[in-house]
Amino acid sequence: MLSLNVAQLTPIELQNYLQHAIAPRPIALASTIDTAGKVNLSPFSFFNMFSTNPPVCIISPSRRVRDNTTKHTLENLKEVRELVINIVNYSMVQQTSLSSVEYAQGVNEFAKAGFTELPSQLVRPPRVAESPVQLECVVNDIVSLGDGPGAGNLIIAEIKLIHVADEVLSTDGKIDPFKMDQVARLGGDWYCRVTKDNLFTVAKPNRDIGIGVDALPYNVRNSTVLTGNDLGQLGNLAALPDDDVVEAFANIDEVKEILDATIGDSHTRELQLHLKAKALLAEGRVEDALTVLFID
Repeated sequence: MLSLNVAQLTPIELQNYLQHAIAPRPIALASTIDTAGKVNLSPFSFFNMFSTNPPVCIISPSRRVRDNTTKHTLENLKEVRELVINIVNYSMVQQTSLSSVEYAQGVNEFAKAGFTELPSQLVRPPRVAESPVQLECVVNDIVSLGDGPGAGNLIIAEIKLIHVADEVLSTDGKIDPFKMDQVARLGGDWYCRVTKDNLFTVAKPNRDIGIGVDALPYNVRNSTVLTGNDLGQLGNLAALPDDDVVEAFANIDEVKEILDATIGDSHTRELQLHLKAKALLAEGRVEDALTVLFID
């Protein structure tokens, strides 16, 4: 394994390693305004949600690694402590990238990138009409993390108003991840896209306290078939199956066929039962999968 002492890396080298490793990162397309009324628009992948009550997001306009200068977004926010965080989806990613060009102070990136200005309701900076979700925010604090190249400046922004486009809502009025078509930033020139093919669910930890992977039998924990993700699902169950449940499950057709076919061959039986458990996990039948693994 490569081990790197950050003190021995240049800011550019450090940026390269970290931006490739800490990914994907959501993109905030931030619109700001100065006291003269000049609008700026710039994307930031140093961005995320950090609190629900109060609702707080943070973006970080870092000092440029190249020459240690600061960005217009930061300068604007020091003057007018309001911004709109516009969420980026695939249909606007190229325009978003274009808005990151270092145009001169006072140049409106809305026009340069071809975005449409939409008046905000509570803050002075405009929204990006093409964005599926727009967050009107006020700045609670600006925290400088250093004065050298690459140093971040945390913009602690409290969300005051949320706008969600109708086309990304489900029938119950919630945001539908299948309709959002979001993108995220990786390292270098790389991005990723959240599509139907790569969306999946993970059950939240059991509120009744899961048994944990360490409660599983030794042969299950060290299975050549089951992965760490498989074991994680099993360990999230609240209890081990009792003997009556295991005995009953051993007599259903899909399991009995395995047992009948492997009489006298314990190695093959264990392998086939583990394969069966994996198939059940793929179907979302987690309790059944755990029960299969307790059949002798």
